[in-house]
Amino acid sequence: MTTFLKGHGTENDFVIIPDPENAIALSPTAVAALCDRRAGIGADGVLHVVRAAAHPEARHMADEAEWFMDYRNGDGSVAEMCGNGVRVFARYLQHAGHIGEGDLAVATRGGVKTVHIDKEGLITVGMGKAALPEGDVTVTVDERTWPATNVNMGNPHAVAFVADLAHAGTLYAAPAFAPANAYPEGVNVEFVIDRGPKHVAMRVHERGSGETRSCGTGACAVAVAAARRDGLDPAVTGSSVTYEIDLPGGRLTITERPDGEIEMTGPAVIVAEGDIDADWFSAIETVNQ
Repeated sequence: MTTFLKGHGTENDFVIIPDPENAIALSPTAVAALCDRRAGIGADGVLHVVRAAAHPEARHMADEAEWFMDYRNGDGSVAEMCGNGVRVFARYLQHAGHIGEGDLAVATRGGVKTVHIDKEGLITVGMGKAALPEGDVTVTVDERTWPATNVNMGNPHAVAFVADLAHAGTLYAAPAFAPANAYPEGVNVEFVIDRGPKHVAMRVHERGSGETRSCGTGACAVAVAAARRDGLDPAVTGSSVTYEIDLPGGRLTITERPDGEIEMTGPAVIVAEGDIDADWFSAIETVNQ
């Protein structure tokens, strides 16, 4: 039997596979099957919990972080980073007794992320700095096209400010973008409306997962894009700026500091724990190392 847990951060949900010594090789087929909401457990992605020293992609970070978040999208593809996933990853480590309240470092493909678990249970993740690549980008849904802000949070985002979130359509399929070479490996697309001063709401299509209830890196990208649209750049003003971001699954608070570092604060919940049937697991091409 393989142990799993189910958790979510503002309803961005994950299957958690504890595997400290990296003894389980998760194929893309296995990940997609686990995330299938009818034939599997159901999730937006998989959090493979591995000690950094035991994973070839993370060994170089082992001196900084004991644990590596080997994150996979719901379709089985590998992702650099998942902001909500980091919070749920930290909550799992706390749930399992590996850590307590306070500070933690987590290794990801997007680098080492700093995490703080407060006494009220909210989790703050240091998301690093945003990059804003040059060049005009547009996104299109049905007959509507909008200019978008190109923001990279360790993974790529296109942020479009719209009049109505319904204009994003069903988001079953990835919105079209242009130019084609702007995002050679695909892109997460955020659609945003204003709710009030430094307060916006968004929907997101995550590459490899479709529309999700929440996206942490997407919320960070939206906060940065909104701040620049509003003429706010902490590196210029010397003052931090904070935006409240409403997502279908809840609210995240995003702060950008004068040094460019971005912090995301929100909840994370473990909702279930159990065992995956060994025969089913082997049938979906999961191979033990």
